Amino acid sequence: MSNLKRALLYLLAVSMIAIGVAHFVAPEPFERIVPPFLGDAKLLVLVSGFFEVAGGVGLLIPRTRRAAAWGLIALFVAVFPANVYMAVEGIQLNPDKPMPEWGAWLRLPFQFLFIAWAAWFAGRPTHAEDARSGD
Repeated sequence: MSNLKRALLYLLAVSMIAIGVAHFVAPEPFERIVPPFLGDAKLLVLVSGFFEVAGGVGLLIPRTRRAAAWGLIALFVAVFPANVYMAVEGIQLNPDKPMPEWGAWLRLPFQFLFIAWAAWFAGRPTHAEDARSGD
């Protein structure tokens, strides 16, 4: 695995772990953006936080990396309605420090970037990567 790919793997993993932990430490902002039609916002935030942490940790373990990457792709798709709801309804994650309205809309295409980022680690490792410590 190239140094760049390894750095981006660690960045994605640590980011997912950190945001997942935030779902448990400070769930209220995330609860606000869960569309009401999805049901129990508290439960959904905790479930998504769990899978964010699990996905981040899974990326760090060569044997679980592919499954974790696919799981994160599924998670990014599953939470997309919350990001759409946030943009359409003008919901702020932090009302004390509101972001501009366009900021919520700008978040939407970033979901596709995150999907592509995780997909980079969802494919089969190259022969060179297989030969070096399972990375």
